[in-house]
Amino acid sequence: MNIAAISSPAGIGGLAVIRISGPDSISIVESVFRPFRREHILTERPSHTLTFGSIVGNGGNLIDETVVSLYRAPHSFTGENVVEISCHGSQYIQQTLLKLLISHGCRLAEPGEFTRRAFQNGRMDLSQAEAVADLIAANSRASHRLAMSQMKGSFSRRLSALRDQLIELSSLLELELDFSEEEVEFANRKQLKDLAADIHAQVSTLAESFRTGDAIRNGIPVTIIGETNAGKSTLLNLLLGDDKAIVSEVKGTTRDVIEDTATLNGTLLRFIDTAGIRDTDDKVERLGISRTYQRLDRAAIVVWMIDGTRLGDASLTEELAEDAIRTLRHIMPYLHREQRLIICINKADLVSKTQLQRNLPTLQGSLNLALQGTDIDLSSSSELTYVTLSAKEGTGVSLLREAISRAVAIPEMREGDVIVTNLRHYQALTDADAAILRVSAALEANLSGDLIAEDLRQCNFHLGSIVGQVTNDEILSSIFSRFCVGK
Repeated sequence: MNIAAISSPAGIGGLAVIRISGPDSISIVESVFRPFRREHILTERPSHTLTFGSIVGNGGNLIDETVVSLYRAPHSFTGENVVEISCHGSQYIQQTLLKLLISHGCRLAEPGEFTRRAFQNGRMDLSQAEAVADLIAANSRASHRLAMSQMKGSFSRRLSALRDQLIELSSLLELELDFSEEEVEFANRKQLKDLAADIHAQVSTLAESFRTGDAIRNGIPVTIIGETNAGKSTLLNLLLGDDKAIVSEVKGTTRDVIEDTATLNGTLLRFIDTAGIRDTDDKVERLGISRTYQRLDRAAIVVWMIDGTRLGDASLTEELAEDAIRTLRHIMPYLHREQRLIICINKADLVSKTQLQRNLPTLQGSLNLALQGTDIDLSSSSELTYVTLSAKEGTGVSLLREAISRAVAIPEMREGDVIVTNLRHYQALTDADAAILRVSAALEANLSGDLIAEDLRQCNFHLGSIVGQVTNDEILSSIFSRFCVGK
């Protein structure tokens, strides 16, 4: 069956692309295409060539002047004959061309059908096909880098090596079974245990990378916390460049989580404004504070806003330090070693530099003392830890952006490195890891190889499901339905 779809984004632009794939795609396009050079007959043109000409309707009327790109099977995106028509971006022209192609034997492509055919025809495995969708949706340098790495097959090669190890482990166990009565030892149990442990280490490392990969793909979560009226909503609006949150002098204005994304130095960040932390009898506000703690637990970076006007004199600073320690005790159960904590002293425009320089060390000393013995260390780099700014005036925000940028802990990607970004892949890796751990436990208990074989098969099955070596139409339909039409 021949399929056709508009592959360029919806709307009006300078150019649009219509893609056709199928065994008769070249002859179908030739029936409506008139090359400007008579010898440029599409059915005789070699693969990977461009031909300039006109598209004519069924009545012979001129529709548009176009460039036709020709890709012959199997050297095409789908593995079939593929033709791409580059026309002018008028929506009328696009729809007229599409209807014309359908009248000549094409049908409208379903979402993701071109990429699904590429997978089914062996042009890519399933993880690479999913990377195509990630590449299209990439909205930062980091997410683009990960999608490109996966599409080029780095993840597939890693999984292939793991499955080779599983096959080796299975083979050794089967040999053990075949020759068990003849007392011939092909592999001692220590060798089998070491092999299973190595597979577990690799699979668990891949699964653990999903935390980083998911953050890169959907935005690294930066949670803004603090007491009421510390300036959290003002800062959120400033960082996003939009009036996303309501700013008011009334305490407790923000009662629910507000979030949006912005790109900083090529990395997508998801900024999250939360309800102010304080004791309150308001049930709705208490619910908002509860959600603050939930988002705090999931944050990669925590920006703690403190009202700098309380650093105006020594007595107020001591009260501020006590309140800050009280807040710290509230949030401590939700902080963990992987997080980076930035203390943001706001409203610096209302306090003199002399007062800040004199009283800020008191606050820093109190917090550092309170944090001794915990996983959070504020003393390693004062430049990164403490930032003084005025969210209202916009001064000092560049320093905060710099601190956040430095706190973004994205590992450098080298050739062959793999970071998992797909939830389906993570679930399959988790299941595979559980299976290989059962194998290790069975080997430790010195159980028979025939009892271990099923868990080995399960581990291999889950790893194979990632690349599509074991799957079904229902899973494929679910995956490719999320693609856009024309891809």
